[in-house]
Formats: sequence, C-alpha cells, structure tokens
Amino acid sequence: MAKETSGFTWYKNSSSLLGRSSGSGHPQAYLRTKFNAIAAAKLDSSGKIQVGATFPEGSLIVKELFENTTTLSQYAILYKKSESPDADAKGWVWGYIGSKGKVVEPASNKGSSCIGCHSQADNIDYMLMNKYFP
Repeated sequence: MAKETSGFTWYKNSSSLLGRSSGSGHPQAYLRTKFNAIAAAKLDSSGKIQVGATFPEGSLIVKELFENTTTLSQYAILYKKSESPDADAKGWVWGYIGSKGKVVEPASNKGSSCIGCHSQADNIDYMLMNKYFP
C-alpha cells in the first residue's frame, strides 16, 4: 500500500520533495506526503489539511522519506483502523517500512516513537504538514 501512487493525492497537490522541516523528528533530508482517497476528503482545494479535521476510518497517509533528492529511504505510514489490535487510542496504526519492504518500526509498537512529536501544538489529528509546510 505504501508504494502505490494511483488514487492518492499529494500534499498541496504536488509530488515535489520538501526539505526536512525544523520540527521534524525524521533524520532524512527530504519528504513528500500522500493521502488515499478517504484521507484526501479532508484536504482543501489547495491540497492542505482542513483545519480541525479528523481523518475517517480507512484513511491511509504515507510520508516518503528521502536521504537525498533521488534516494528513497523509508515510508512512514499512518492507517486509521480502530479495530486493529495495533491501533493507538485515536485509531491510528503507525509503522515504518524501508524502501525495499523491510519493517523498520512495527505497527505493534503503536506509534510509541512517533506520537510524542506528532502530539505537539497545532497538529491536526496527529498531522503536522500544515504547521511546517504552510
């Protein structure tokens, strides 16, 4: 699911890479974020997350993390599936998958290494794209 691009909408309607933000906990230099059709329903016409949005069940958000402008390193994945035993209190299943498909951070960790950063002020249902890439 992370590698798929068909049926996804890029943040701000652009597949261009964004430089690592000052508030990022990810060490990679570049990123881009895509939303499946369910999650994209919470984007406005400019492709930004609607203020105050809560993503519905089935939302899949994938952040592609790049070491440089050509080398994809990992996929950071958020999947809203409340019924999963791996879901956190808000229903999100978190994980990292390497570019070759190896699990880097298992969903069973329930986002324990991610939630601290993603809970900071001005997050929208854990999303920080609008804050750091207005």
